[in-house]
Amino acid sequence: MSSPDVQQTESAIRCDACQSTVRSGGQQAMSFLLLEGLTVPVLGCDDHLERFSSICGLSSEDAADILHHRPAGGLSCPSCRLAPNNASHPLIQVRDGAIVPIACPEHQSEIVQRFRTGLRTRQRLMSDPVSRSNP
Repeated sequence: MSSPDVQQTESAIRCDACQSTVRSGGQQAMSFLLLEGLTVPVLGCDDHLERFSSICGLSSEDAADILHHRPAGGLSCPSCRLAPNNASHPLIQVRDGAIVPIACPEHQSEIVQRFRTGLRTRQRLMSDPVSRSNP
């Protein structure tokens, strides 16, 4: 079964602001996800970026933050600095919108895994306690 949260096309994006940002390919303002020492450039509208970072933060001991400006010191990963030149980036569906991590394959994979883990954690936290009763 494939995961519905990672898409390869823009057809799943129903948020006009996300579509515009993703189509610009970073020509508009790029944001940065800060998560446990990792800094990843991301594209998406403010609402979906905040939702994405809060879900990723559920898989971390620290909060995930979004910066709407280039972080001091830039990007520490040399491959992530070159990532905007790469044509292939995953589109991660966040409700009716999406975000795109503009990072190297290793950090893309880590961010996708963090998001999936955060979704599972949120689902467990929000599940009905009666359904989790002891057998």
